[in-house]
Amino acid sequence: MKVHYLQHVPFEGLGSIENELISKGHTLTNTKLFEEKIKVSENDVDWLIVMGGPMGIYDEHLYPWLKDEKKFIKNVILSGKKVLGICLGAQLIADVMKAKVYKNKHREIGWFPITAAAEINKTVLSGVLPEKFEAFHWHGDTFDIPYNAVPLGESQACKNQGFIFDNRVFAFQFHLETTFDSAAALAKNCAAELDGSKYVQTEKEIFKDTLKFEKINLIMSSVLNVFEKTYK
Repeated sequence: MKVHYLQHVPFEGLGSIENELISKGHTLTNTKLFEEKIKVSENDVDWLIVMGGPMGIYDEHLYPWLKDEKKFIKNVILSGKKVLGICLGAQLIADVMKAKVYKNKHREIGWFPITAAAEINKTVLSGVLPEKFEAFHWHGDTFDIPYNAVPLGESQACKNQGFIFDNRVFAFQFHLETTFDSAAALAKNCAAELDGSKYVQTEKEIFKDTLKFEKINLIMSSVLNVFEKTYK
């Protein structure tokens, strides 16, 4: 598959996804939106991955490239291609699908459990996401579920943790791709967000059990396998 990913900041890349895709022989290209324009079209990719970042979908006055990015994401979805959005990426997908994106009641950073929605048992993610699993989080915004999309689950801090549309567009508010190194980069570059609020863990709590990163990466691997199996 020809996989293209959109990166919003230098310190937030693909995490565990990168080695997985390369090891399976997929063609991997990217656009670093913080330094270049999108030069590919929806016809150039089989699968688009939209990563996270500290900005919001409404920050076009600060990041003018968001406008073109939204158009590109929308075109890829309309072309029938596969799309995976993570954190900000999920919010961007929700936005182009005309769902509301807004500040969540709580900032959610660290390790918190997600209860999967029963509806996913009718999708290609049936049996892939456990009924309850701990994921890594780093977000302050949330979104409503777009029309005709299936909710993925919820946490105590955030009602809508993701959705799936047409069994090919996945939006994850949470992180399964995060490695120890990528979490350390987030902690370094976004330290001001570790504000001690109700659902924000300390850096010590985040890195207390490094095996948690391996566990979520295994679930991420299973999600990637779904994309491969359903590829036409």
